[in-house]
Amino acid sequence: MTMAITPERQARRRPGTGLVLACLIIAAVVIAALAAPLLTTQSPLDQDLLAINRGPDAEHLLGTDNLGRDVYARLLIGARTTLLIGSLGTLFAFALGAGLGLLAMAFGRLTETLLFSFIDLIRALPGTLLALLLVVALGSGPLPVIAALGLSFAPLVAYVARAAYRREAARDYVRAARSFGGGRLHLLTHHILPNLAGTLVTQVAIILPRSIVTESVLSFLGLGSSPDAPTWGRMIADASRFIEQAPHAILAPMAALLLITLSLSVAGDAVRRRLDPTRGETRRAPAGRPAGAAEANPS
Repeated sequence: MTMAITPERQARRRPGTGLVLACLIIAAVVIAALAAPLLTTQSPLDQDLLAINRGPDAEHLLGTDNLGRDVYARLLIGARTTLLIGSLGTLFAFALGAGLGLLAMAFGRLTETLLFSFIDLIRALPGTLLALLLVVALGSGPLPVIAALGLSFAPLVAYVARAAYRREAARDYVRAARSFGGGRLHLLTHHILPNLAGTLVTQVAIILPRSIVTESVLSFLGLGSSPDAPTWGRMIADASRFIEQAPHAILAPMAALLLITLSLSVAGDAVRRRLDPTRGETRRAPAGRPAGAAEANPS
């Protein structure tokens, strides 16, 4: 018996206009970041004191900043640093949070209690503030920022991993595998983990835009990567003092940051809905009754 594809089901399968636009923006930003040296003839570091705060023209497509540096070149090169650090921080948070959360659940109640008591202490601090404290403690540079981002967002992944583990551990297939003598690590790696992949992958899509924004905040405060490396957050910080003389210098990185974070959020929400294990679950009508009559109240 084949199931008819209803118009509602077809509409759910078709990507929306917003999702398509978000994917196009993400692809354009990533391609521009990768091909940055080929897309500009200006250096992002060269200063021209005779062209300070110049508006957009044929030579400088997005104008210059307070030191005469080309905003367009800095925007493209800065995309590399901002996206790379944000992505690596997200992957570190995913690996650390999912690994610790799942292992704590697999090793029993005592390990779970001890680990998540410590995670609760970390979650008491806002993510941006925790990242700021970690960067101050570890020092500036790409690696400390990546570590700070990973440690800041790992508790979120750990809690999601624990909830997903509990859901799967209560399923019949896990109980059957346990009754046949499967150990904790065997159950985790061979039965539970493959069914958690979708739930955990969605966390990458959710955390990535937040990680990029946090990296920009750290760069804005002067605690990001090395001062010589252009980043969107540092561009905003430098241009904020000259917003009246050169509004273009601050609008370009702010618009880029806004577009990429909104696009990643839209795409992440689509991924979450697609991979959500409870998506599409509906109450089935009893046999012999129409689908709409299952939920009707008796008169």
